[in-house]
Amino acid sequence: MHMKNKIRLGMIGAGAIGSVHLGAFNRLSDEVVLQGITDVYQPLAEKRAEEFGISQVFTSAEELIHDSQIDAVIIGVPNKWHAPLAIQALKAGKHVLVEKPMGIDSEAAKEIVRAQRESGKVVMVGHQMRWQWQIQQVKEQVDKGALGKIYNAKTGWFRRKGIPGWGSWFTQKSEAGGGPLIDIGVHMLDLALYLMGNPKPVSVFGSTYAEFGPKKKGIGTWGTPNWNGHYDVEDLATALIKMEDGSTLSLEVSWAVHMDTSNKPFIHLMGSEGGASLSGSSAKILTEQFDRALDIDLSAPENQEDDRIRLSKHFIECIHEGKQPITSAMSGLTNNLILDAIYESSKTGREVILDWNI
Repeated sequence: MHMKNKIRLGMIGAGAIGSVHLGAFNRLSDEVVLQGITDVYQPLAEKRAEEFGISQVFTSAEELIHDSQIDAVIIGVPNKWHAPLAIQALKAGKHVLVEKPMGIDSEAAKEIVRAQRESGKVVMVGHQMRWQWQIQQVKEQVDKGALGKIYNAKTGWFRRKGIPGWGSWFTQKSEAGGGPLIDIGVHMLDLALYLMGNPKPVSVFGSTYAEFGPKKKGIGTWGTPNWNGHYDVEDLATALIKMEDGSTLSLEVSWAVHMDTSNKPFIHLMGSEGGASLSGSSAKILTEQFDRALDIDLSAPENQEDDRIRLSKHFIECIHEGKQPITSAMSGLTNNLILDAIYESSKTGREVILDWNI
């Protein structure tokens, strides 16, 4: 691709997830240029710039966003900053790839949707799990009608001992918006809705619990602890989500739990003509033939491309073709509405009706 047709990317956030995005886009150097990077900790931004051959280190996100040499920004910072930075970038005419969750809450997500509509630019949420081979294969079967009407689904991800960075932004509601529900639960919520055919959720009943974090138990290996910080989020959440078409989805997720768990994300789809079960990287279609139960194991295609690469290519494609990403701003808002409703239901003990007014 000619240099003038390459998309010039700016990375906001040089931490672990920023490094992951940079690694993926760095492998697509025929289509993009890593033009700039910034981080609140400048030495880390400088390290990443050297590591990935990035042209310029900016002193602030605002400076990067308003640079005329940047076409699109990747936002990989704590959740509370997703909306402010995405909106600023959209108003500056930049395309946006933002880490999940799209917003710290549904109001922040609605602000992104409004800014995206006004700007006409691409907003894509970084849900890389949608690009895994098993998800794509099951989605293909769903779209072909092999499962019939999906009337119920169950999804979740139980980590037995996996609280990240105790006391850091991960475990502070003001910074992260919540615990495992908004951290890994949002992935499973997003995947299940996608595989169900994106039905419109209308109401939620849920509960959250914090039995480990406040006692400094259930600590995992991800993130850097700050023992002078605090923990005011949940470590387990459960919910039932009802859709406009009558279908239901149950969600269960934990950072820490006393349970015999495989630590694998799972999804079970129950359809009128067949079902699907996914656990980790394995998946199968379940149906009935000749009055007998029949399970069909799915297998990974040869030379399967990395899901992060596929996500990055999709972002590039959407910018070039001016089309909506499969993880659009509206999909991000849908997730945020459900997450907010689960937290609200847990507080009130009542079912919560989703507010779709934007």
